[in-house]
Amino acid sequence: MAIDLCNKGMLLQSFAAGAQGRDFRVVGLDEGVIPFSGLTAEQQDACRIQTKTTAALADSRYIAGDPAAWASDFGFALDRVAMRLDPRPSEDLAEVTLGHADPLMREQALYEYVDRNEPDAIELLTQVVKHDKDREVRWDALWAIEKLGGFSGLQALSEFTSDPDPEIAEWARLFSGELTTGDPAFDKRDALSTPGRTFDETIHLLIHCDLYIRLDPNNRTWGKLSLSPQGLARVYGQAHACPNVATRERQLVIAKQIDGLHKDGSPHIDNYLFRGFTERTRADRGNFYFESAVKRPYYNSGRADDGSQGVEDVTISFMRSGCWHLEPKFKIRGEPAIRYVRGKFQGWGYFDLDRCVGKPLDEILTPGNAVLSTLHHPVAGPKANVFIAGTFKGKLNDWDGDGKIDLNSRNVYSTVDGELDMDMDGIADRPGVTCCTHRSNLI
Repeated sequence: MAIDLCNKGMLLQSFAAGAQGRDFRVVGLDEGVIPFSGLTAEQQDACRIQTKTTAALADSRYIAGDPAAWASDFGFALDRVAMRLDPRPSEDLAEVTLGHADPLMREQALYEYVDRNEPDAIELLTQVVKHDKDREVRWDALWAIEKLGGFSGLQALSEFTSDPDPEIAEWARLFSGELTTGDPAFDKRDALSTPGRTFDETIHLLIHCDLYIRLDPNNRTWGKLSLSPQGLARVYGQAHACPNVATRERQLVIAKQIDGLHKDGSPHIDNYLFRGFTERTRADRGNFYFESAVKRPYYNSGRADDGSQGVEDVTISFMRSGCWHLEPKFKIRGEPAIRYVRGKFQGWGYFDLDRCVGKPLDEILTPGNAVLSTLHHPVAGPKANVFIAGTFKGKLNDWDGDGKIDLNSRNVYSTVDGELDMDMDGIADRPGVTCCTHRSNLI
């Protein structure tokens, strides 16, 4: 989440100066830092609109008042003191971003570079969106541009709203909408539903998080590893949000899949049933707070499915909160579909530092090489050493290139209650089992 703090100093200074009636400075892509008075009338109007919009959207907790409300974010507190566990110099990160063969490693280097608040971060992000061959790297780079925000971020996003790839174009349009109005913007494509599926929608999630790792028992030394969306997907699994119209305001399954963990090529499935409340005072959206508490095998080795050091039966808890936006023209049994969701999450984990010391990052960010954990278990609790905090976004995409948005075409191996369902017939393979345990089938 710390990437969301980057590129904000100039914005705060500009806002404060503008509020006092003084000239202020604007960051432009080509011009660098220029006085507000040096902009054209049209550009000045655009900046005024953006400033007013930002002020209107600002949460009053973060402006003045009781610090219990605005200064109690544990993740941000850790970010101020944590040391970076990625030791690579920034110039090396830029080189990897533009030249590594593995899309994940390119994206991971890019997110680390941006998280360091380098002054040319938006320029590097723009290069990636223009030239990278992997569409997920491209749309994850667009998300990083939004996280940096500001006038320069908005200008960069505007370059891609007409991209030949409709998903890149829509992500750019969506992020631009959020920066200017707070709400996403979408294109006009129609949607298509896949019959016979367990879920009304299967929404591919982009997830960015920071792992804050406790490095000593006295809580005085903390490390930080910032995971890009593809980095998180490789280690913890690619996640899909799976709502059904009838129950989406109180129940949701997050279905996760780790590829590359099993020798036989089968996916490692890890499903989470969330329950909570949704606020529906507006017809076009829902604000939610959900929690999950599911029974899981906990691997003392710190690696998914690796029972070499013993396995414990634990209950893993996680929280997620945010907002989903409905699309009135996408109907599911007469109700509008969720077209887009965004929010934040947090939980606990275990990361075996001894196994990773001295290894390069591509040998650390491997499938299942970290596990979620709990503090409320006599064995897993003391071993827990990671606080996980991050953000997520997901929208419906056209996955088969037929020009129509796919509502529920993604393969997810879960019943409506999060139980394993490998043949996707809606019936649990084994009642009550939500996570596969191929302990003898590891690569």
